[in-house]
Amino acid sequence: MGEGMKRFTGIRKQTDNRFLNLYEMDALTESGQSFSYYFASRNGADRIKARTHDVHAEGIVIYPVWQDEPDKLVLIRQYRYPIDAWLYELPAGLIDEGETAAQAAVREMKEETGLTFTVYEGGDPAYRKAFFLGAGMTDESSQAVFGYASGTPHTDFKEATESIQVLTADRTEAKRILRDERVSLRCAYLLMQFIHMNEKFPFAFLE
Repeated sequence: MGEGMKRFTGIRKQTDNRFLNLYEMDALTESGQSFSYYFASRNGADRIKARTHDVHAEGIVIYPVWQDEPDKLVLIRQYRYPIDAWLYELPAGLIDEGETAAQAAVREMKEETGLTFTVYEGGDPAYRKAFFLGAGMTDESSQAVFGYASGTPHTDFKEATESIQVLTADRTEAKRILRDERVSLRCAYLLMQFIHMNEKFPFAFLE
């Protein structure tokens, strides 16, 4: 079966949830043999990416340099139900209808950490495109938003279903977290970048 050939014959929505749903696909192997493939999506049945081939980002991850001390990064530690454990992450969230990624980042930063977020607009746009998260399981994609965080951390605006702790980490602490703690993949890769960043030009790696 050629690269441009359609690899499924039908898709059926299996659940009806506001935020995330399971889909069953009538998929085809390279030789044309049929099998059932299951994936999750935040998109409605008419907007799943197997049908639209769109690459729009459903969500954002925030890379927030602490404005008063640029050698520190703002992180969160959040309880995650699927693993029944606390996970080190960067602030993140979904893009609401009508929002830009930058607007979503400012809103999510305030909701999750209580901090004000100032978006850094410079650098190569290639680093701000949408990237897929786990295409074996979901069609979801996300894009990074970079900038500075300021203010006094608090979690007064978090949702009732969220358990979040706000913290800052310097390079030494970032290395410890990578070595000793449970960490999300997006956070891990950006922490690796943070460890090697230039304190005087914290976003030089985007140029």
